[in-house]
Amino acid sequence: MMAVLKRVLILWLPGLAILLAGLQRAFVTGQTDPWEWAWPALAVMAAMGLLLARRGWPLLAWAMGGVVSALLFCGVAAGRWPDPVAAIGLILVALSAAFGGALVRQGAPLRAKRVAGGIALLALAALLAWRGPAQPIEPVVDRPALAVITALPLFWDAQGRADAAIVTVLRTRFTVQPIDDAQQLEPSRARLLLLVQPRAMTPEALVAVDRWVRGGGRAVVLADPLLRWPSDLPMGDRRRAPATSLLEPLLGHWGFAFDRIEDGERRWFLPDGALLTLSGAQMAGDMVQRKRIGRGEVVLLGDADLIDDRLWLADPARPLDPRVWSADTPARIGQWLGAAIPDDRRWMREGADVVAALRWAILAGLGWAVMGAGLLRGVRPGGGTRTKKVYPEGEAPESG
Repeated sequence: MMAVLKRVLILWLPGLAILLAGLQRAFVTGQTDPWEWAWPALAVMAAMGLLLARRGWPLLAWAMGGVVSALLFCGVAAGRWPDPVAAIGLILVALSAAFGGALVRQGAPLRAKRVAGGIALLALAALLAWRGPAQPIEPVVDRPALAVITALPLFWDAQGRADAAIVTVLRTRFTVQPIDDAQQLEPSRARLLLLVQPRAMTPEALVAVDRWVRGGGRAVVLADPLLRWPSDLPMGDRRRAPATSLLEPLLGHWGFAFDRIEDGERRWFLPDGALLTLSGAQMAGDMVQRKRIGRGEVVLLGDADLIDDRLWLADPARPLDPRVWSADTPARIGQWLGAAIPDDRRWMREGADVVAALRWAILAGLGWAVMGAGLLRGVRPGGGTRTKKVYPEGEAPESG
């Protein structure tokens, strides 16, 4: 009985360690990316390879239950299958680490070749874990002009000129041009506009925006009824962004309307699975409204706080690294403006889904270990099977 329990623990505890270590990383962003478990799988499976090298390859392979648990958690928590490339990559990392560690440990003939092969497998596992996940966004060569009109501090902070995180991402796809007066749109030659919670605009400025759009421009408008963007400026300071949108005359002229306000912070999933985190947003049926205006197009969202990096970025020092995004906001803003920024990320859904995913992952890992302990109980060190010696009638085993 103790031997069976020991075998169950050998098969279950490493997998549980992989699962929990990866969860610590995944909970920071909310992404259910199998690559989050790559480094824990590499470390644990390499150690298991070293420890179980002489207990048989089947036992070592079955010890990969943590990978099964991690993939099950990703699928249940996100309500969709994990990315197949990432899932295969995680499996390859675990296999390479396990068998690489085992080859390094085995003291058999041709030891030098086995050690070299083991080191090569460990290096392959490390390379996959390093380069497999999404890489930081690199600037493209062809970057169309993007005009930005806003009262938000997207291009300055208390210390002076400084790009906000969202602008840093947009600069990889556009030539960003901050504009103070909408009448500068035509001379700027920009055909794209990001209009975000501007100050009160004169009738002439509103007419200039309308004329620019009807002439073929594409505008993404973020109009917030309850702006919660943090500011050290006192109320009434002209440099402070307005607390509520002042674009109603222009939006009404275009035929847009809102019918409710969703108070509080909320994670909002779009039909394709993309995630936006909103705060005090105004809605009208669909969260995102689109209209053709003349020869141009307007995309309207009733929230400006969503581009605040606190609502989409887990690490403010790494805005170009999609692995630390906590929402798809930069990718979706870029796509609305016509840029290609990958956003096929899986996200944890509601709290109940995450709890269910964790429960099933732990139970699956334990079940995997129990099943393996039963199936592998006849496996002896070296990979063969135990057999009971049968003595001819009249003979007895030698004593001593």
